[in-house]
Amino acid sequence: MTENSVTRRDILRTLAVGAVSGSVLQVIPAKAAEYAHQVVHNEKAASTAGKYAPKYFSPHQYEMLLMLCETIIPKDEKSGGAVEAGAPEFIDLLTSENEEYQLALGGGLQWLDSFCSDRYANAFLDCTAEQRKEVLDLIAFRKNAKQDSSLSQGVVFFAFLRRFTCDGFYTSKIGIEDLQYIGNTALREFPGCPPLPES
Repeated sequence: MTENSVTRRDILRTLAVGAVSGSVLQVIPAKAAEYAHQVVHNEKAASTAGKYAPKYFSPHQYEMLLMLCETIIPKDEKSGGAVEAGAPEFIDLLTSENEEYQLALGGGLQWLDSFCSDRYANAFLDCTAEQRKEVLDLIAFRKNAKQDSSLSQGVVFFAFLRRFTCDGFYTSKIGIEDLQYIGNTALREFPGCPPLPES
């Protein structure tokens, strides 16, 4: 295969499949994150509506993903949140090219709707804010799965989604600004470490 015949899809598939948990990021390598954000940005710029069209998730699942990402990293007075940073688009794009992510996230969203239907007689999005908080509080902690094994899949799903959301957020322009990361900037002189606070 020549360099010119390599497609964007080939690159995304390679990055998504080559994702390793031992990278600097929690789910995917930094280069994959940078490329995914660029692809999403270019797609939004090319769209007449200026919007991203989900590649993997159904409209219902994508709406759930938006709400979950917003819950995980909400916007505040200091910074935009995960949704403003493009984490849902980032997650959808890489999930569209990775079967393990599809199983973990697609299956997790189905589990969440099913659990809410059994518990509250409503799908997750149709639950009240209090009910959604209650179920997310249950699956946010691994200890809950030890006490109730029916929560195991939800706990694993939410832990993965939380890590993936953080990767999407902290590799975005908004997330990098939130960290106040200045990168490899040359300094004329090193000011030294700040003094230790006195006890």
